[in-house]
Amino acid sequence: MDTHLFVAAIYDALMVPADKLGFEQVRRMVVKNATGETLEIGAGTGLNFKHFEKARHVYAIEPDPYMISHALHRTEGSVVLMRAEAEHLPFPDDSFDTVVSTLTFCTIGDPLDAAKEVRRVLKPNGCFFFAEHPIAEKTFLARAEKIMSPVWKRIAGGCHLDRDILSLFRSAGLNISEIVRLDSFFVAGRASKDAPCTTPGYTT
Repeated sequence: MDTHLFVAAIYDALMVPADKLGFEQVRRMVVKNATGETLEIGAGTGLNFKHFEKARHVYAIEPDPYMISHALHRTEGSVVLMRAEAEHLPFPDDSFDTVVSTLTFCTIGDPLDAAKEVRRVLKPNGCFFFAEHPIAEKTFLARAEKIMSPVWKRIAGGCHLDRDILSLFRSAGLNISEIVRLDSFFVAGRASKDAPCTTPGYTT
């Protein structure tokens, strides 16, 4: 069986324990900040859609057709679901007030190019809100992630456990203005293109 087909079929069930342990609150914390014209990178099965309360329009991109087939029944209101890759966003420069990603940059084929695309499509005072699992700060956890990553990405739809995602964002020219460490594995953050984003952050 195609691993992407398999992961898409069980993704919601896999997320139930994580959501019960608090990741549902993380989704809400990240996505509720989206305002104006909004882009979601890596919509997956659409678990974030219900939390877009303030956004004017939401363009949700997802490259995996199996994930899209599950997300379609969750699209409603202002959400437009599109098949596209994060490395090649089909939007003009300076298009969005807000860009959102949750658990996305671990699976993108070229995450640096994708981060550069996020910067490109953000408006000058736009804001990028994210929740990701960068490589652990603690040495022993980071070593374990490096060991496990080759096997994990084969069974988890391409998810890399050992990516230094925050460094990738900085290398792409994104200005990280806020980081909230949720536990040993997950962080939420806020970044901007040039000027500081005007949307309130997690602690304001």
